[in-house]
Amino acid sequence: MTLFITGSPCKKGEDHITEENGLLWEITRRLPSNPFVLMVSAAPDDDSYNVSVYSSMLECLRRSGIVPSEAVMLARNNAFRASELLQYADFTVLCGGHVPTQNAFFNEIGLASLLKSYKGVVLACSAGAMNCAGDVYSHPELPGESVDPAYRRHMKGLGLTSVNIVPHLEDVRYMVLDGRRLFEDVIFPDSFGGNAFITFRDGCYIISENGHETLRGEAYTIKNGLMYKSNPMNVVFLSPHFPQTYSHFCYHLKQNGANVFGIADAPYEQLSDELRGSLTEYYRVNDLENYDEVFRAVAYFSFKYGKIDWIESNNEYWLEQNARIRTDFNITTGIGMDRISSIKEKSLMKKYYALGNIPTARQIKASEGFAKVKAFAKLTGYPVIAKPDNGVGADGTFKIESDAQLEEFFASHPSNYGAFVVEEFITGLLTSYDAVYNSKSEPVFESMGVYPTPIMDIVHDNLEACYYVDKAVPRALSEIGRRTVKAFGIKSRFVHLEFFKLDRDREGLGKKGDYVGLEVNMRPAGGYTPDMMNFAHSTDVYKIWADMVTFDECRKQQGEQFICAYASRRRNKLYKHSHEDIMSRYADSVSMACPVPEALSQALCDFCYIARLSTMAQVREFFSYVTFPQD
Repeated sequence: MTLFITGSPCKKGEDHITEENGLLWEITRRLPSNPFVLMVSAAPDDDSYNVSVYSSMLECLRRSGIVPSEAVMLARNNAFRASELLQYADFTVLCGGHVPTQNAFFNEIGLASLLKSYKGVVLACSAGAMNCAGDVYSHPELPGESVDPAYRRHMKGLGLTSVNIVPHLEDVRYMVLDGRRLFEDVIFPDSFGGNAFITFRDGCYIISENGHETLRGEAYTIKNGLMYKSNPMNVVFLSPHFPQTYSHFCYHLKQNGANVFGIADAPYEQLSDELRGSLTEYYRVNDLENYDEVFRAVAYFSFKYGKIDWIESNNEYWLEQNARIRTDFNITTGIGMDRISSIKEKSLMKKYYALGNIPTARQIKASEGFAKVKAFAKLTGYPVIAKPDNGVGADGTFKIESDAQLEEFFASHPSNYGAFVVEEFITGLLTSYDAVYNSKSEPVFESMGVYPTPIMDIVHDNLEACYYVDKAVPRALSEIGRRTVKAFGIKSRFVHLEFFKLDRDREGLGKKGDYVGLEVNMRPAGGYTPDMMNFAHSTDVYKIWADMVTFDECRKQQGEQFICAYASRRRNKLYKHSHEDIMSRYADSVSMACPVPEALSQALCDFCYIARLSTMAQVREFFSYVTFPQD
């Protein structure tokens, strides 16, 4: 026997067995083409009710592509034929209704005994699903039952499952019966003493077959007065091995009970021990750039484990591919293809900044041509910045100081200048608003990064990277960061939003000390910055993000606050102080000292030291000590 336990096989507003969570497919693939259908009533003595249920169920089956050879409603008038009808039935539907009434009828016809040898498919709906348990929990349903001391909430059932369900979550979650809240005042108190219930919306179900039960769809467990998500979330993490610290995201997802599926091009044996232990399954592709390969990997996980709830890489490079996968697999927990351009293309970002009344540098597309860009530069004044409209970091960014240099830029990019935007040059302190947002677009974590030397200068002039995560987020930065999130419609994400803190008054932008929008990044800050947030705030942002994904809240507190400083070196330079000197001088402060991955070394150098410090004077001294050149 294959048993489907559900509230209703149809979702709200549908007139057929839902295809969501694979319910229709799972049922029809187990049925013959024209099955004999037996419906078992929950109101055996109510003829009009039985006629209504019979006709509506028959119509539902036909609309679902199931055309019965014969369909019979088993009620009081033909109860004597129960054994015979069940023998012929390919598909038995245990109908919904009043649980105690149906339970008495099941016991009367000996249905539990008859089903022991049944080989067909059983679809248990609502009351029928509740009566499938061995010890049936029948919560009060009709007026007067919740206050009636004689009402029996537990009774003997069919013994097909040990699961007690509370069906129709969308209808009963806030139901009030006899002046009492059904969940908070009745079901929650009943969940103590070893009792546990599962509740879900219509269209979700449990499939029981060959001794195994599988939950399909979003469900919640009610136990000891608490209600929490019960089925594992299916999360696909793309490129979980790079950067190496991203294995921590996977670890905490796994700790929170999620199924974590990794897709990457690295051999499995090259993954870290932490990552291998965190993945439910790993799918290696030859090339992560090949969308067809990645699509097949996600399709494999979806077929084997059910609907994918989340796909993420937390990496700027894969944002567009993630969005395409979400769109193709109808994954609604992240940004799809309809919105990806607004967070990837700097020209489109301007529109959303304007929606939030967020000041930002004036800009023109280089595709407007040399003459218009030259006129723009005359309006704003030189220097201006040319950078890829769709690009990451400072790679391909040019500082243009004159008409001659502007002409040179166009001449050196004859075929692709249209891929650039040109912005007015703003002087000030580069800062970042780093945060994790829940599904309600509320911040569950906020942090601030400060970058005294612009990344563009570090890359172009071969400088050392020195920056820090501050102890706290200034109120003004938090406010403009939150406005930016609202303007861009961000939810359920780790974000890295960049702002200039003006070093002088600028007409049209603000006063000295005001924040001006630079660009948005829908992923964590790069390199080891997430670890720096951990050190600065005595917390774990990897867990905070995983808690947001699985619980939609932050469950990790912060401790003592520090300034976490990053100072780095390049291998092609000589420095006054040795590695041993640094480790000795800052033995009590250094939290990390390690190589930087080659892919990040252009902006973050080749080796870094990360230290927890208390004052800005200590930070400046640390930067100087690490980067001081050899005489």
